Amino acid sequence: MDFGLVLQTDPPASRVVSLMKRAERNGFRYGWTFDSAVLWQEPFVIYSQILANTRKLTVGPMVTNPGTRAWEVTASTFATLNDMFGNRTVCGIGRGDSAMRVAGRKPNTLARLGEATDVIRDLAEGREALVDGKPVRIPWIRNGRLPVWMAAYGPKALALAGRKADGFILQLADPFLTEWMVKAVRDSAEEAGRDPASVTVCVAAPAYVSDDLAHAREQCRWFGGMVGNHVADLVSRYGEHSGLVPEALTAYIKGRQGYDYSHHGRAGNPSTDFVPDEIVDRFCLLGPASAHVEKLRALRELGVDQFALYDMHDAQEATIDTYGTHIIPAVNS
Repeated sequence: MDFGLVLQTDPPASRVVSLMKRAERNGFRYGWTFDSAVLWQEPFVIYSQILANTRKLTVGPMVTNPGTRAWEVTASTFATLNDMFGNRTVCGIGRGDSAMRVAGRKPNTLARLGEATDVIRDLAEGREALVDGKPVRIPWIRNGRLPVWMAAYGPKALALAGRKADGFILQLADPFLTEWMVKAVRDSAEEAGRDPASVTVCVAAPAYVSDDLAHAREQCRWFGGMVGNHVADLVSRYGEHSGLVPEALTAYIKGRQGYDYSHHGRAGNPSTDFVPDEIVDRFCLLGPASAHVEKLRALRELGVDQFALYDMHDAQEATIDTYGTHIIPAVNS
């Protein structure tokens, strides 16, 4: 199993770079960041510094979207980094939550997401693609490579990921829901004539190594609120008891009263009081190192290829070091 580190690009950028260097030293192979231009610093500028200060780390957004950046600009930016540092980027992409809503816009449609997935990949790898109906090709790209991994929760998005994406990003670590969603993606891939095993599966969630479960939960409760934004969209689209989305995912948002993006992805987020301990335990990795190893092995058995660790809490360095010393070696032994 591969491991990735996920950070917000809070200033100073030097700290983001330092944590990514620490992650690579500890056996992490991927470095991910949020991408929301109003809330945090520009990630692609910081990727250049991360790549320059690491040897093999692959970097990318978790996740960008088709609405806040022109597609040819996104492709050219990835291709430039790849030309400079040797094809060490990955494009995580989704409909857009914080990036779109904070700017006063709705998340992108799935049709737009699917089109952008193809166009960005084609352009970044040097092929011609239609942009707003006009054929475009970036002429200087040679031997470019850009895997595009799609974030998804709902049935239509999962099906789209199976048809088009090189990888599937699932932002929760509940084994029951992981099994259900991985199956949906792989069934869609097979129906589209693709090899289901060719779709890389990445589970992303907070991890906090501690015997103090109460404190660990409070440091990671924000994640249930973040996931709740997407779940609320699913409920509004499909209904609470549609059968198209597992009630194990939708039931907990009944007490949700709204969401303040100024605290997005941060410990102590006051918009997450509705998230019960059970959801935090299911969606995150908490407890002693042995509990992390056990859950990661279970996820791997369900077809998960990478665990991407959200490291937004009060024990960033300690978590990276403990994973490198005790957890990554145990999982991959």
